[in-house]
Amino acid sequence: MENRQSPLVAICSFIVDKRNLFFLIYIILIIFSLFSQNWVSVENDLSAYLSEDTETKQAMNLMESEYTTFGSAKVMVSNLSLREAFSVCDIIKGTPGVFETGFLPEYLNPASGEIAKEDEELTIDEIREHYNDSSALFDVVFKYPEEDERCLESLNALKASLESYDLHVSTTLGDAQAEAIEEEMQVIIVIVAAVVVLVLILTSETFGEVPVLLMTFGSAALINKGTNYMMGTISFVSNSVAIVLQLALSIDYAIIFCNHFKEQKEFYETRDAVIIALSHSIPEITSSSLTTISGLLALLFMGFGLGRDLGLTLTKSIIISLFAVFTLMPGLLVLFSNLMMKTKHKNLVPKIPFVGRFAYATRKFIPPVFLVVIIVGYFISSKCPYVYGYSNLKTPIRSAAQITEDMIRDTFGSNNLIAINIPSHDYYKISRLAASLESMPEVKSVTSLANTEAKGGYMVSQPLSPRQFSEMADLDYDVAAMVYSMYASDKDEYGHIIGGIDKYKIPFIDVFMFLHDKIDEGYVDLNEEDRADIDETFDKLLMAKKQLRGDSYERILVYLNLPEESDETFSFLRGLHKKIDPIFEEEMDKNPADKVLIVGESTSEMDLGSQFETDNIIVSIVSLLFVLVILLFTFKSVGMPLLLIMVIEGSIFINFSFPTIMKENIFFISYLIVSSIQMGANIDYAIVIGSRYDENRKTMGRKEAIIETVNFAFPTIITSGSILAIAGTVIGFLTSDGAIAGIGQSIGRGTLLSMFLVLFVLPQILLLGDRIIAVTKFSVARPIKARAESGIIRVDGRITGHIDGQIIGTVHGIVRGDVRASIISGDIRKLAENEGQNIEEFMDHEENE
Repeated sequence: MENRQSPLVAICSFIVDKRNLFFLIYIILIIFSLFSQNWVSVENDLSAYLSEDTETKQAMNLMESEYTTFGSAKVMVSNLSLREAFSVCDIIKGTPGVFETGFLPEYLNPASGEIAKEDEELTIDEIREHYNDSSALFDVVFKYPEEDERCLESLNALKASLESYDLHVSTTLGDAQAEAIEEEMQVIIVIVAAVVVLVLILTSETFGEVPVLLMTFGSAALINKGTNYMMGTISFVSNSVAIVLQLALSIDYAIIFCNHFKEQKEFYETRDAVIIALSHSIPEITSSSLTTISGLLALLFMGFGLGRDLGLTLTKSIIISLFAVFTLMPGLLVLFSNLMMKTKHKNLVPKIPFVGRFAYATRKFIPPVFLVVIIVGYFISSKCPYVYGYSNLKTPIRSAAQITEDMIRDTFGSNNLIAINIPSHDYYKISRLAASLESMPEVKSVTSLANTEAKGGYMVSQPLSPRQFSEMADLDYDVAAMVYSMYASDKDEYGHIIGGIDKYKIPFIDVFMFLHDKIDEGYVDLNEEDRADIDETFDKLLMAKKQLRGDSYERILVYLNLPEESDETFSFLRGLHKKIDPIFEEEMDKNPADKVLIVGESTSEMDLGSQFETDNIIVSIVSLLFVLVILLFTFKSVGMPLLLIMVIEGSIFINFSFPTIMKENIFFISYLIVSSIQMGANIDYAIVIGSRYDENRKTMGRKEAIIETVNFAFPTIITSGSILAIAGTVIGFLTSDGAIAGIGQSIGRGTLLSMFLVLFVLPQILLLGDRIIAVTKFSVARPIKARAESGIIRVDGRITGHIDGQIIGTVHGIVRGDVRASIISGDIRKLAENEGQNIEEFMDHEENE
């Protein structure tokens, strides 16, 4: 090594010489990550990533503060008679922790002998919502909020009590789907790891490099997973696919470093070879990673928070991979150097000169055809059938939870629930609204405190006089009047006491709960039977109030006869505001912050659709601009970046034409994420071709240059591309989550298309655009530093000046003066006087050529 080192070489020397220190650091980080990966909080609800200004997000925040959501489950029992179904209903009701079980009225029980009351009679369709095709469906509500662990305990007890039946349970309690995804990803990781090993073995030149690559990225993957907790909460999408995409997107970095090491090992000892290889690799790998990182960072500009989440998680994974390659892999190369030299084998990747010859022969035919394909692909992909929810998605495999949901939907139909949050407790307005909603053909049923009967035809939130309350609650009138007087006194409403308590009206739910409190305090004395009835009614009213009435808002639950996602549904939802807002205009004028908020799966999907239109434009433009700027500085040409981007953008258009042609719905986030990854990562394949061709054109004709370029680039493209394509495809076809499956399938298909276009279309475009590339080149002025050194000096780079002494190395330059040297390879020729008049112009001309 030279006596005087550059700062970069000095850093590389430190990394190699202190490799044991870095081994220790990585061992500590890996052990820490094995524990810290369990601290990661995972968000399983995509609606949580909606922008704060969307109605769905605002309504979700409101409901979290205003109401209590109790644990619930849909329990389906198959292969039983109607009589047995009622017996099962009794078992469920008797399960500890179960508050309420929704099923058919008792008069339908063949064993009861009861006769239906006039208002209890159900239609055949209503009966089929709970009993159909020898199967029964029970709507179970637990006594505890859904985040309370006692809900799961009660659910498990329910399952145990019905284990002898053909039982299927659908619930949001626990993390059944998340657990299923985690199990699927474990299988996927094993398969992808096996594929990576196989690809590396087939494309490597020595078996000894495979463990180096695996140990490097195994460490990086574990550390990335272990540091996710630092981000607070990450999405289930990021948590699932990050480890696989990290490997697929950054394997190039280790391969580049490994190839440099093998080249240097031919001339230097192991230590020196690693240092030189690392000093060459750091600038090259860092430059290569910029396009990938820029594509991922474009996701940060999305309004939908999932883009930011995935963009940050994957960017962090790429950066950790870079650090692992730069600090861990050098030590591993020293450690495995002897094994690598001993296990060399024949390179199994063939040369493909015929592809270069084909490119030259079709250079005038393929580009125009590709231009037509791009235009057609753009129009077809613009009609891609994006969906914004899971109801219209099909996945290659189905989890147990999804199979249960499918069975319930196929047997009993689906329910599309929306919640209307009203900034008012006005019984009369809300009851009129509930009645109006019930009359609409799009509405199946409406539940609110204003239209739920408490007793005797009176509604739960209906204002009652003392006499009406006494009749309804079976209380003596004097007791009821006393309770009303106490209520007025408690609320400082003395005017009602003076003016006559018999005209004072209080909502039933309020006065009844006040009565219960006074009974507990001993102001009202009841016999045991009446007290038991009061307590039972109180429990039901308290549950109803917690779910439907907050401090400032009241909630109306509406079941629709419309699908979750359709133009008709979205049109209906938009029309609801025109119907509801004028009714509560007075309340909203008093407090401008209050407004009617509607929320449900349908509103979430409608908001996502609106946000997608904006995000699509932003992500496409930002990712393209990021990559364009990087390529401009890489090639110092305007033409080359435009040609490379055209090919990758074409692959994106073609990729998302497939769902349109095959009439398969695709989750919208797949396009935003995959287009960014394609533009950021697949562009590297085009860069390899473009930069090599640009270099070859300095010394070769077009035909020879393109043949050598494709031969040179093929191993890199086939190695990196096949790993990313297979990883994406495996994810896409072995997961039950619609969003993850769409991302995986699109990445797999898109990478294969990019590989094909880069190998079989880009060469022809470069040949045809050769003149454009040359004409649009530019140079970036850099300050020239004059240096004078003596002794043993290493020179790297383009220089101008005088050298006096013995020189050993490869020289590409012009000398004005005398040359006395042994020609080991290459040639020396004397230039004509007119050729050498301006050395700088001549060198610029040579570089351009």
